[in-house]
Amino acid sequence: MRSPRIFCLAALLFFPPLLLFARDVEITAEDEDLRLPLEGAVVQMRGGEPLVCDEDGKARLSVPDDRQVIVQVSYPGYESHRLLIAPAGADTAVERITVAMRLGGVMQGRELIIEAERPEASETKSGRSVAISGGELARTAEIGIMEDVMTSVKLLPGVGYSGMFNAMPSIRGGDPGDLMAALDGFYLERPYHWLGAVSIFDPKMVQSARLSHGVFSSRYGHTISGLLEVRSKSPSSTETELEAAVGSSAASLNLSVPLLGKGGLMFMGKVTYWDTLILTAQGLSNVIENEMLDLMNAVSTSPYIRSAALSAHYRFTPELEWKLNGFFGSDGVGASFRTEYDEQDIQGNMNIDADYTNYQGFLLTGITASPAPVLAFKAVAGLGFIETNTADEVDNRVTVHYTDEFTAKFPSLGLTAGDTYTAPNVNAGVEMGNSIFNAQARADLDWELGKGFLAAFGVQELYSRWKQREAIDLFLEIPLANLPPPVLALLPQQLFPIAGLEHAALIRPMFYQGDVLNQGFTTSAYALLEYASPLRRFGAEAGLRVDHLFFKGRDFSAQTLPALNPRLNLDLAILKNRGSVDSLSATAGTGLFSSMNNLVSFIEGDSGIGDYDLKMNRSWTSVVGLKLDMMQGYSVTLEGYYKRVFDRAYITADTTSSSQISPTFNFDGVGNVWGFDVQLQKMSSRYWDGWISYSFSWAKYYDPQSGDESLSSVGNVGGETAQWYYPSFHRFHNCNMVLNLKPLRWFNIAVRFGFASGQPKEKVGDTIYPYPVQMVDENYVPATDETGNPIIIQKYERDSWYDENERTTWSLPLDMKFSFFLFDRKGRVNTEIYFAAENILSLVYTPSGNTSFNEYTGREDSGGGTNAFEMPIPMVSFGFKWRY
Repeated sequence: MRSPRIFCLAALLFFPPLLLFARDVEITAEDEDLRLPLEGAVVQMRGGEPLVCDEDGKARLSVPDDRQVIVQVSYPGYESHRLLIAPAGADTAVERITVAMRLGGVMQGRELIIEAERPEASETKSGRSVAISGGELARTAEIGIMEDVMTSVKLLPGVGYSGMFNAMPSIRGGDPGDLMAALDGFYLERPYHWLGAVSIFDPKMVQSARLSHGVFSSRYGHTISGLLEVRSKSPSSTETELEAAVGSSAASLNLSVPLLGKGGLMFMGKVTYWDTLILTAQGLSNVIENEMLDLMNAVSTSPYIRSAALSAHYRFTPELEWKLNGFFGSDGVGASFRTEYDEQDIQGNMNIDADYTNYQGFLLTGITASPAPVLAFKAVAGLGFIETNTADEVDNRVTVHYTDEFTAKFPSLGLTAGDTYTAPNVNAGVEMGNSIFNAQARADLDWELGKGFLAAFGVQELYSRWKQREAIDLFLEIPLANLPPPVLALLPQQLFPIAGLEHAALIRPMFYQGDVLNQGFTTSAYALLEYASPLRRFGAEAGLRVDHLFFKGRDFSAQTLPALNPRLNLDLAILKNRGSVDSLSATAGTGLFSSMNNLVSFIEGDSGIGDYDLKMNRSWTSVVGLKLDMMQGYSVTLEGYYKRVFDRAYITADTTSSSQISPTFNFDGVGNVWGFDVQLQKMSSRYWDGWISYSFSWAKYYDPQSGDESLSSVGNVGGETAQWYYPSFHRFHNCNMVLNLKPLRWFNIAVRFGFASGQPKEKVGDTIYPYPVQMVDENYVPATDETGNPIIIQKYERDSWYDENERTTWSLPLDMKFSFFLFDRKGRVNTEIYFAAENILSLVYTPSGNTSFNEYTGREDSGGGTNAFEMPIPMVSFGFKWRY
């Protein structure tokens, strides 16, 4: 009978210390996107008994205070989640931890059917790409007056800051035009509204987005800088879903209905109404002196977007699924700028009228099949079109008084201060009608070879038809110092008085008439081999992609040499499941890329371009990186890269030999780019998540054929001189912080903050000085007054030149959104009421560039210094969203 007494004594001595040095941890398992509890989820401490979550998704387990433990949470159809619970603090008794489970598949009957695409199509992969899930898109893109997937993409590492109204950022130092977008494998040539201000990708129609900015797979091409892969949202096959949203600037409606339990049909529509925002900005322009606000007074037609999208899918068998996607959108804006001069030195007016409309749409369909357990086949085909029309007119009529400064500096002209002249009307007009039609088809096959090997093959045909109708009439000012001697010899006697004067110039009419119809056939093929060792300790991918373009105009044809693009990626898992480290991996990759520059759509038969003169843009890119995944959803990524750009296309034009603008196409542009990105990310959790990223980029380009007398198409500060230069879109430093705070289930706060160094700008002199100008016709015959004397125009300028150390001031974007949720946990109705403010720091800070001045009087504008094109006021929005 001694044993029970001994047992009781041991219990009294041993168990109290256990209770003293242990604590309870309450773990709640919930769906990451729906935030609904997962009843039946299994929670298990390493070496312990499994616990099952109750109807509220909760499980309570006892853990020791003096050491960290690892807990695994699992649930059928969801990815398992490993969690590190650290030692307790001095006063910790009970902890509450929420685990957000990410969907890994969809249960159908007794089968587990994986709906997700291949991992590289939807996940972040170090050295290749970074992905954004649907939940992250909802938190970062559904903010402000325009909900746009590109809003989230612009916050990723490696993406240069482009401002609030610019959906075409620089990707790791590349030209913004090099960014290619693909929706479900269908390449979209120009997926933008308002000439690139926002993209067509509404977050409500997107399941996930992935930005490939490294050495990505040979499966994809048509870019030398970055590829945005967008995966459309699929409608539910079992439930009817409805989402409506009404805000201060836009309204949208999404409706999804099931199809016989095997598929679904989704309709999405969106309209914008910016009249209130424009009226507010126009009112503020009366009390705030700012160039951007003044421009708002010119808006005659408020910017608008009308769009509709259709998505459908149907699973005939577990091995065969069909998808359909369609989109149609229109957008436009109108401006009528009126400037009245009624001052001491100048009277008259300047009128500018501009109208822009754009229509675009596409329809694509595809099948995904698995004819055998080791084979996966996918085919996509579709059609798309874009129609853009612009009409711009400038009417300038001014009478100017000669100033004392002007007449004193140029006494040989025989002019008297106070006398007036009426500048000849320099009317200018631009009418452009551009249309693009494209048709695509591609087929991809993945073959599981066994023992960790996978082979993939694919072919693609991309047909494009470009029709360009352009009529451009303008007046170009040409300094006499830039005219070659043969042209100077043609100047008439009346111009001799100004020919020897410093900074004297001519104003000459120039015109361009274009009616171009071109077609392009781009044929691509690829083959690759992947290997993954057991437990994925080592991985490799080697592939070869070939792209070829055949180009045909009305009366000529040309083709490129086949562009061979070999690529190699290596992955090494250094650590896995070691203490608080979930995984530590390294990656290295190198490869060649090619794309076709949009400039080729303007090529005409007299351009002199024949077979093999036409070249694709090329780049050689190399990337090395490290990725560290830790417990509790923390992840750190560090990547460095180098990119060599060559065969880059650009345009030059001689502006002195003829009044007809004849562009010359050059394919010898080069560039050097290097930099690094670092990102710290906290995956979704109950109370907060987000990321901090920093990117450094060094990018210089060189256009060998650009000279002082040429117009470069690059559109940058240094592009008009044959030297190495930082392009206009370049920024050294880009840092972003994305923070989602969830203190209460019914109240969330989203914060986006960043800073970016300035963009290049011209270096300007300290003095604004006058100079004489003579207007001439295309034959250099001068304009005269009623008495037949040449009219000497008084103008002012200051010296400007390219200086690689000259930049605009820093940009500091700060956006916030406050969301209030009303929902029934056991129902399906969810209402969100939100209030958002973008560009908040503009209340105290606005980036500035060079000041501007009146070219006829030399007086600086009072609202100058804002040509960094940042809005000087916060953009406020509010509304509600209703989901069922």
